Amino acid sequence: MVLFAVAGYLAVQYLTGSGTPRCEVVSGKGGRASYEFTPEQAVNAATISAVGTARGMPERAVTIALATALQESGLRNIEHGDRDSLGLFQQRPSQGWGTERQIMDPVYAAGMFYEHLAKVPGYTELPLTVAAQRVQRSGFPEAYAKHEPDATLLAAALTGRSAATLTCQGRPAPSETSGPDAVRAALVRDFGRDVLASAGAEAATERPSSSPTATAAQGTGTVTIPVPRKTTASGTSDERGWALAHWAVANSSSLHISRVSFAGREWSRGGYANKWRTTGGSDAKASAAQVRIVTED
Repeated sequence: MVLFAVAGYLAVQYLTGSGTPRCEVVSGKGGRASYEFTPEQAVNAATISAVGTARGMPERAVTIALATALQESGLRNIEHGDRDSLGLFQQRPSQGWGTERQIMDPVYAAGMFYEHLAKVPGYTELPLTVAAQRVQRSGFPEAYAKHEPDATLLAAALTGRSAATLTCQGRPAPSETSGPDAVRAALVRDFGRDVLASAGAEAATERPSSSPTATAAQGTGTVTIPVPRKTTASGTSDERGWALAHWAVANSSSLHISRVSFAGREWSRGGYANKWRTTGGSDAKASAAQVRIVTED
């Protein structure tokens, strides 16, 4: 009886994805490298990457930013630190980084980090510790190095260079902001309004539409974002699509996202929460040209 009960419990956990929430990113090169982290860290990592992508920063810049945040705050938006240090990057109001309220905004904090990093001559060619230190002026400059492997995996996934490598599983977090409207608002918050307006759909996102634009269909709880088949300033269309798809999975707990699909692959919170499965038929063809985000609300 005990064995049957345990087996039943494990089956429910697998089918519903209701175990302890966690996320994982793996190597896209078939290696064994991986990094496991919490949904809270996933949201912050996704924001840091999205802000960099929206600014046209290269993947190396995102790697440097993520490694810095891993060292400074553990990718948590903390309200304390050394002296008056705050937030993801432990930026200090007294040193001109902004007000306390601004620094505690992950989008603002990431933007300030990139703004300073962009002023470092040849930062993409510098060792990560040197580039990060030129921005942070830390008392422990070598500490950033140990986070480079994990930051590299995260950056490859969140910038979209590495496909189907980031997954999250477990029950969604309690939230007052969920559903298609919340997803669209979070997309604009992290990527900027162009994430929707670039599809020619800024107005259409507010109402149901049958046109191929970023919209939420009435009653479906679904947001679709077209991904034009071309090379853009921020990378190839596949990279753009995977950046958006991985962002959605990283935010799946906080925004109650249950399914994400792109380029013939699909992640879902249930039995496929720890991997991307291959889809077929019309679903695969449709997902090749758009990122589809389905919410539970």
